[in-house]
Amino acid sequence: MPEKNIDFGKFGASGIKGSEAVARQLDWLAAHIATPVTARRGLMARLHYLTTSDRAWQAAKDAGLTVSDRTLKAWLEGTRRPSKANLERIDAAYRAVRRRNVARHLTARLNREGRGTRVEIHPLDQSGVARQLQRVVAHRTMNVRRWDKIVASWAAGDHQGLDDAWTADVLPDLGSQWGQYEYVKNIGFAA
Repeated sequence: MPEKNIDFGKFGASGIKGSEAVARQLDWLAAHIATPVTARRGLMARLHYLTTSDRAWQAAKDAGLTVSDRTLKAWLEGTRRPSKANLERIDAAYRAVRRRNVARHLTARLNREGRGTRVEIHPLDQSGVARQLQRVVAHRTMNVRRWDKIVASWAAGDHQGLDDAWTADVLPDLGSQWGQYEYVKNIGFAA
């Protein structure tokens, strides 16, 4: 791709990859439990979500949460507290299972029967770039109609697939300057 940034930040610009900003926004849309996993309420909510069905528990195991039934029972009863590492595993497993569970619904909501979703792209931060090297990069809005690959890659945890879907399928719709939006400050949309 002719516009791919090879040495981003060389002159002091800061930002994140657009696909990473999209993943963060999708995570925010899929988030259901607001209480952190470190609080008892947040831990119990995540454990109940992961143990409501055999399918959810198997998905949690696939996501890396491997504990014995005895340990899980002790956590649920509150007689034992998970270690910090296990709290991180529980939260990661919850996010992975939640992604899989909401992906189909989220895709339908974002596609809106072909009408798509309005996306706001906030350009990268050039405050650390010398004035003579700064370029004009405006705030952009666009309508994204094809969310299938993006949401499927996000749900599977495929960062490269998400980046490819975002940079190859969506950004070129911005026109000839699409490469300026490979790195951004933020991307916002709602479903």
